[in-house]
Amino acid sequence: MPKVLVTAPIPEEGLGLLRRGSDLILLDNDEPKGHAELTPHLREVQGLLCLLSDTIDRRVMDAGPDLRVIANYAVGFDNVDMAEATRRRIAVTNTPDVLTEATADLAWALLLAAARRVTEGERFMRAGRFRGWGPLLLLGGAVHGKSLGVVGAGRIGAAVARRAVGFRMRVLYTDVQERPGLERQVGAMRVPLDTLLSEADFVSLHVPLTEETKHLIGTRELATMKPTAFLINTSRGAVVDEQALIAALQSGEIRGAGLDVYEMEPEVPDALLQLENVVLLPHVGSATVEARGAMAKMAAENVLAGTEGRRPPNILNPEIYDAERE
Repeated sequence: MPKVLVTAPIPEEGLGLLRRGSDLILLDNDEPKGHAELTPHLREVQGLLCLLSDTIDRRVMDAGPDLRVIANYAVGFDNVDMAEATRRRIAVTNTPDVLTEATADLAWALLLAAARRVTEGERFMRAGRFRGWGPLLLLGGAVHGKSLGVVGAGRIGAAVARRAVGFRMRVLYTDVQERPGLERQVGAMRVPLDTLLSEADFVSLHVPLTEETKHLIGTRELATMKPTAFLINTSRGAVVDEQALIAALQSGEIRGAGLDVYEMEPEVPDALLQLENVVLLPHVGSATVEARGAMAKMAAENVLAGTEGRRPPNILNPEIYDAERE
């Protein structure tokens, strides 16, 4: 059977498949791993199932000369050197679709929590500061009837936009392509990024991390937003210039933020931790039993297909198979 390395415990839906279909090597912690941590385990391994927090670069691939497939347990794949994997004709896969609704739910949880000061209110209660109802106690921002700006209207962004219908929100979006289906479904309007930032009460980010999107939201963009607006990020931390966001939150340039991802994750700046007008979560966008189980099954199916010489169902670099035919 092919030898497969899994860099951290994943749900049994995936592990069961791998135990039956491969010679499984399972590492016992989910801490971020790179060359030093992975090299001792990669000899004679044909398949690697890794986490988004693992750095899969040239050195890791050098340590696994028999690698045929890298299955990322995530939708994003900025942790994998795609050019190098493709050059070596190593298949790279991800887990799309199955975490869309869970992540959209989480984006809305952050939006509502930030607007209504939910986590701030809970800290207030736990500190024993509640002395009874008051007209000015923890006043937040309204959500119903406001404007939602979706930056990146792919699967997750569109799912977030669809949820706005129940709140009777005006929906703006910016994307590299038109989304006529979304426009029909929710009445969304495609606008330039600056227009979206200047008009939206809530700006929710759903773009992949690329050279073009790194620090997509920086000092200038934050200054373009309304002073009453909230920024929600469930995409990748580096899409936002974190220091610029801290400054905007400290000065009141924007009203608040809800974050599930961070620029130097898992590190979070102390200045961000000390702010009351930001809701912080530990990258749990897809953290439902259902979504994580489905991701594990999909990643396992991808890695088994690749080790068996079959084209994985969620291939990100299909050109490696075209090159073989040539």
